[in-house]
Amino acid sequence: CNNYFDPLDTAAERLADTIGLPEGDAAQELARVLKAEHDVRVCRMEDAEATTAMRRYDPEARTLALSPLLDVPGRAFHMAHQIALLSYGTLLDQVIDAARFASEDARAICRVGLANYFAGALLMPYTAFAAQARAVRHDVEVLQARFGVSFEQVCHRLSTLQRPGQRGIPFFFVRVDMAGNITKRHSATRLRFARFGGACPKWNIHAAFSQPGEILVQLTEMPDGGHYVSVARAVTKRGGAYLQPPRRFAVGFGCEIDHAGEIVYSEALDIQNTRAAERIGINCRLCERRDCHQRAFPPIGTRVTVDPDRRKFVPYLFR
Repeated sequence: CNNYFDPLDTAAERLADTIGLPEGDAAQELARVLKAEHDVRVCRMEDAEATTAMRRYDPEARTLALSPLLDVPGRAFHMAHQIALLSYGTLLDQVIDAARFASEDARAICRVGLANYFAGALLMPYTAFAAQARAVRHDVEVLQARFGVSFEQVCHRLSTLQRPGQRGIPFFFVRVDMAGNITKRHSATRLRFARFGGACPKWNIHAAFSQPGEILVQLTEMPDGGHYVSVARAVTKRGGAYLQPPRRFAVGFGCEIDHAGEIVYSEALDIQNTRAAERIGINCRLCERRDCHQRAFPPIGTRVTVDPDRRKFVPYLFR
């Protein structure tokens, strides 16, 4: 679907217009909608459960309990997610039915993902968000403040702006943990991520962990010759207790170099000097670069060669 679901996106935008959802201060209004439309009361989750669960909906008690560890953007997001499930369940099912999943587990996972998609579209309605994104040259921190959402939520939303007739820049979006595992991946660009294994160690998303709070910008070149502006930043999610440490991730997004002039982050780069681009790949198993000093494994389908009389900086020689 090119990371855009029109029925959900337009429904979320209509709802935002109908209830007059205020930009940057949605939590209180969403709580009112849940009570008025569904008789669901938003309450604080008990402390004993708060470190293990973010949200718990009780259909019998008509309550939505939210962890006190959630910040305001997180609370608003989970309320919007619940509205998607309660008000637009039929619409979610129609999108899921079209995918023809082979198992109920796959349908359930997709349902959660689509409800999350709706929540992002409700908090950042397409037309208003896309217009402001263009106006500020896709400055994530400015958009974060204007819409009252998190850095990660803005990056994710930017990757979905592919409405026919109103297309935004095709962005990719990715989130990795400290071990290099990709925990979220979306792309409206030619760039694709491996389903298994880590990401390229030369990518700036890994360096973000060593510079928390800083936004890192990198000009990259993929093995197919494509050039991208890559933006990365480390984010921390509270654990809430000494024995419940915080979760740390790095969030990355970017676009092809053809769109560099439309994003503020290109100011930090010499876009014309593509020879200075960092030559990265998807991951070692899928990258055929022969001169990479950071290679951890040989590419799939190649034969490793060994020369006992010579040792190069590149750890694997192959043909």
